[in-house]
This record gives sequence, C-alpha cells and structure tokens, in this order.
Amino acid sequence: MRNGIVRRSLLPGALALLLLAGVGVAHAEGAAAPAKIDSGDTAWVLISAALVMLMTPGLAFFYGGMVRRKNVLGVLMQCFAVMCVVGLQWVLFGYSLAFAPGNAFIGGLSWVGLHGVGAAPYPDYAATIPHQAFMIFQGMFAVITPALIVGAFAERMKFSSFLIFTVLWSTFIYDPMAHWVWGMGGWLRNLGALDFAGGTVVHINAGIAALVTALVIGRRKGYNGVAHPPHNLPFTVLGAALLWFGWFGFNAGSALAANGVAVNAFVATNSAAAAAGLSWALVEWLWNGKPTMFGAVTGAVAGLVAITPAAGYVSVVPAIVIGLLVSLFCFAAVSWIKPKLGYDDSLDAFGVHGIGGIWGALATGLFASSVVNAAGADGLFFGNARQLLVQAAAVGATILYAFAGTWILYKIVDRFFGVRVEEKEEVMGLDLTQHREAAYTVLE
Repeated sequence: MRNGIVRRSLLPGALALLLLAGVGVAHAEGAAAPAKIDSGDTAWVLISAALVMLMTPGLAFFYGGMVRRKNVLGVLMQCFAVMCVVGLQWVLFGYSLAFAPGNAFIGGLSWVGLHGVGAAPYPDYAATIPHQAFMIFQGMFAVITPALIVGAFAERMKFSSFLIFTVLWSTFIYDPMAHWVWGMGGWLRNLGALDFAGGTVVHINAGIAALVTALVIGRRKGYNGVAHPPHNLPFTVLGAALLWFGWFGFNAGSALAANGVAVNAFVATNSAAAAAGLSWALVEWLWNGKPTMFGAVTGAVAGLVAITPAAGYVSVVPAIVIGLLVSLFCFAAVSWIKPKLGYDDSLDAFGVHGIGGIWGALATGLFASSVVNAAGADGLFFGNARQLLVQAAAVGATILYAFAGTWILYKIVDRFFGVRVEEKEEVMGLDLTQHREAAYTVLE
C-alpha cells in the first residue's frame, strides 16, 4: 500500500476541519513498488504476525477470567487448541481456499500444503515481503477468529465436538469469507468493500456465529438473565492488556509494510481503544453509579473491534468518534438487549464483537478518506455516499452467510456427535469432566 497526496475536501469548512484533523500531509511514494523483498517490511510483518499470535492466549485470559473457576481451564484449553488445529488447517488447505486463485466465492486448491508459497513475493497481495510471510500473518487472523466464538458457548460445549466444529467453521465459513473480502477476485473486494484488518471477516463473522451458537446450545444451567461475576478479574484485565498490545500487529501490520499507512493504523487503533474504554466507564458511572474495571476493559476491547476495519482508512479524530460511540452501542447490547431477549451469550462475544464489528464496518463507510490511504476510498462524509452503501452490503452479506452457515454446521455436529455436555458434567465443571484437571489446588 502507499499513501496518497493531500487534496481538498468538498465538505464545508467546520466539518471538513474536524474530520481532517490529524490527517496531515501524506507522503507520496511514487509508482507501485516492484516485486522485490524489503527487509524492513518483512521484519514488520513477521513481528506483527507474532503480535497477532499473542492475541489468542490474551483472549484465553480475557475469557478465562470471566467464567466460573470450575471452567477456566476449559476456556484456556479451547483457545490453545484453536491455535493448534487451525494452525495446521491453514497451512494444509485453509490458506489456499482463502487466497489462492479461484472464483468470486472461494479460492482454489493450487496452494494446498503451501505448494508454490515460498520466499518469493506475490505481488497480488504483498510485493515487498515473502509470500510465506503474508501467509503466516493471515494465518494468525484465521486462528483467533473461531476462538472469539468460544465466549458465546463457554461452560457447556463438549471439547471433542468443539474441535470438529472449529475445523468445519474455519473451512466453510472463515475461509470463504476471507476470500470474498481480501482474496483476488473475491466478490466483496470487487464490489469495493473496505475492511482493513477484519471488521467483517473476523469480528462480524465471529460475532454472528457466537449469537447462533448461544441460541442453539441454550442457556447455562441456572442462568437467569444476570451474568455471573468474573471469577478472576485480574486475569481478564491481563487478557485485555495483551489484546490491546497484540492489536497493534493486527491493525498496523495489515498495511503489510513499514510505512505511513501502518503508522496511521497504529495511532487510530490506540486512540479508538482509549476513547472506548473511557466512554464505557463514563456510561457505567452515569447508569450504575460507579465505573468498573470490568467495564473499562470491555469498552477498550470494543473500541479495538470497531476501529479494525477502519484503521488504515481514517484519521485520528474519526477514530476517536468511532471509539466513543461503539461503547454506547455495545453497552446497550449487553446491558439491555441481551437480558430483554434472554439469550445466554456467556461472555458477550456477540455483544462486543458482533455489534462493534457492524458499527466499525459502517463507520468506515462514513469516515474513510483517500487522503489517509490512496488505496482506499472516500466515505460519505468526504462526498462518496456509495461507499456507505457498499459497506452496508458487505455487513448484510456477512451476517446472512455467517448465520446460516454456522447454524447448519452446528446442527450437523450436534446430529452426529452431540454438542452440549450432560447436565451433571456442566454442574461439575468442564475442567474436571473434559480435561480431568483443576485450575486451583488447595494445599493441605
């Protein structure tokens, strides 16, 4: 990617000044880079891949602290297992399905087993880094996405069925969606949908899958519409901190180069997270009388979710606006809508990732500016109403495909293997019944 040359906005004075604040004068890097390895770009993408990898253990702590103590190892094991099974699925055939030349809906099988994916650059995706560097960076996205769904069915799914469901979901839901949005020839990419780092592919996709699994697996035993308090809040805070740290690789790394777009994505990411963490705490303060640590970290994660599709396309002031507003939407989803409707999204995977991802994708259609990134497009507030319509179409397509596909896969796994643990196992806890381990040992 390369930055564009600053041009004058068509918006009237005050609004243009607000939205363009922080954009600055972009540096024009000239013609498209030749297909030649750049050591700085390669180092940055490899570091970013490692940062994204760290997000899955961070998610394990974030989720693990929220569940009851009898289920903490079950959540940690599910997240760790995703790293193993999807890590293998990706290199064996998942990457090929997502990014190899194919049709508008799915990639081909020419890169199975990473055949032809080596040290040479692949200009269609990244001209200055080895093809394998791009592959492994994208692989870390493929890993964390199904792990996000864990938050919806925590404390009640069989581990064996979880493994089968994860492989199927990654293959038939994540890989095609990645191809739609990011793959060469993907129909949403051709439509002009903007998703810098995974608002649709990762967060809406996983968030809708989370809602489906929460609906079909049913409520936890004893669930009465009120969330159980986190059994270890410091775990959750640690997990949120690791997520925030890793998210710089998630978003800034998606520039696929150590350049100005990466810097912009880094600054936008931090600004949105900070704004969202603060706004959630303020909303809690006004609504419940006290700000909480749990609310602040939940808000920060919501801000990270919302800025993900926009990070490389918006400047700092719009990023702050995106972060401030996402907490309002997600707070409403988890505090009012979920109790009213009565579904048991255990750890609010849909309420944070689904709702936050939808807002972020639409906000990209509002605030995107080709001044920030010449490879992107202008949004509604910069004179291009079509971009908002395209973003809405991408959101709608993602919701429909993820909902229907997840429901079908869940029913298949449940029909042949059974998904939910028995009642006595759920009461005892998944740590003992699924793994024969306990997280905390009382010494005599």
